[in-house]
Amino acid sequence: MFMIPKDARITLDPEEIPKQWYNLAADLPDLKPPLNPATGKPATAEDFATIFCKPIIEQEASTKRFIDIPEEVRDNLIFLNRPAPMQRAYHLEKFLKTPAKIYFKREDMSPLGSHKGNTALAQAYYNAEAGIHMLTTETGAGQWGTALSMVSNLFDIDTTVFMVKGSYNQKPFRRTLMEMYGAKCYASPSEYTDFGKRILKEHPDTTGSLGIAISEACEMAAKDEHTCYALGSVMNHVMLHQTTIGLESMLQMEKADITPDYMIACAGGGSNFAGFTFPMMYEKIRGKSECQIIAAEPKASPSLTEGEFKYDFGDTAGMTPMIMMYTLGHDFIPKSIHAGGLRYHGMSPLVSAAYDQGLMTAKSYDQPDTFHAGVTFARTEGIVPAPESCHAIKAAIDTALECKARNEEKTIVFCLSGHGFLDLYGYQQYMDGTLPSSSIDE
Repeated sequence: MFMIPKDARITLDPEEIPKQWYNLAADLPDLKPPLNPATGKPATAEDFATIFCKPIIEQEASTKRFIDIPEEVRDNLIFLNRPAPMQRAYHLEKFLKTPAKIYFKREDMSPLGSHKGNTALAQAYYNAEAGIHMLTTETGAGQWGTALSMVSNLFDIDTTVFMVKGSYNQKPFRRTLMEMYGAKCYASPSEYTDFGKRILKEHPDTTGSLGIAISEACEMAAKDEHTCYALGSVMNHVMLHQTTIGLESMLQMEKADITPDYMIACAGGGSNFAGFTFPMMYEKIRGKSECQIIAAEPKASPSLTEGEFKYDFGDTAGMTPMIMMYTLGHDFIPKSIHAGGLRYHGMSPLVSAAYDQGLMTAKSYDQPDTFHAGVTFARTEGIVPAPESCHAIKAAIDTALECKARNEEKTIVFCLSGHGFLDLYGYQQYMDGTLPSSSIDE
């Protein structure tokens, strides 16, 4: 009789959903505060109050190591199919003929299609508790917009989404999904904000960017005291909420006696990467792990590998406080790529600080190479990954092949941030040989 290995799929019970989030800000020395661009002094709560509700502002500034997850949020995480399973990629290992073991955390099994619901749920809850029932946001490929659109219904919130025009045109069914969930969805830059109109006048053929979409969403929130802004990545509170992923992963690895040599996740603004790896960084900081942590980013927007560590605006219009991060410049507009969720000019301040302090490394990949990895994963494991997730898969495959070349039995764990069922046009381009390079050098 065939015996299913105990590490084929590692699951947790609902009561094992984490009760607290982990805040890396408590353990990183010399964190630089956000600055008010007008005064050059550290930003105050008032500087954020025009776009964020009070509980979110408090979390953003917190240096408390562990923060309790509200019961209502924790209960609803079950609705998002948490705890998410961890799975071993036996067929991929066999195909690669590698002695390495490969595991992946399955954020693709959420009904919302990605990890984004973890923070969407928390942000909707805190805004509703603060009496806010209108939210604006941006979205790249649409995973974040989809997540916020859906969970807003749980808290009687009306949501407006500015979707980067390149993705809006590439992924029409993402827009359909957001509108099905009850949100308004506009292509960014749009005619609905002053900044959008200005960009369209200056660059009528632009494909947009996350920085532009953030500016439009912030402008709409700033003009209405009853409307707040919800951000899908970059900020500290978003990284905090996403650590549900990594905390579950740590418990699963403990239960299956897995000691990772490598942990890998895609990185655009940083939410998936941070959520998956920050709890392991805590172990590294305490001297309890030597795990190598790798961020996989696109060559279209390589903020870590080619950016500069400096203060910059989080949006294109310069409406936000300035934050210390690796950035390509807030006016940088990346090429239109299918991994729209990674198409951002900068990186989370916490991820940036971790990179600067040597807790992690980063690699960048061209779009065709990541889709090749995605097709390989689909043919071996039967799972169609999101284009963003393909970056992590590419890094995992490369690492497994390096282990093969050195005949090393290492353990690789990566995060599958979402599914790619609404990204099949990109896969078709790859298989047709028409998928363009995304490198900023070409």
